[in-house]
Amino acid sequence: MTESLRLEVPVLPNGFRLHWDKVRERHVLLFPEGAIGLNPTAASVLELCDGRRTVEDIAAELSQRFGGADVLADVENLLLDLANRGMVADVSQ
Repeated sequence: MTESLRLEVPVLPNGFRLHWDKVRERHVLLFPEGAIGLNPTAASVLELCDGRRTVEDIAAELSQRFGGADVLADVENLLLDLANRGMVADVSQ
């Protein structure tokens, strides 16, 4: 397996944006080549990827929203998976 990227301050790359699809009643990640439907958890994570918050900040915010659950590993895994696909970038690099 190849080494994964390391994310510190995630952001959506140029050309990518989070969008609420009224027809499908769900968030989608739009990009020049298409769109990907997101589950509510993934949408919550990506909404916080503003280029200012660290991965740890995002996990802490979501932990508060979800009753103190430890979500850091899940947030890291989601963001790294998306980063490896070029769908999330790191502003600190």
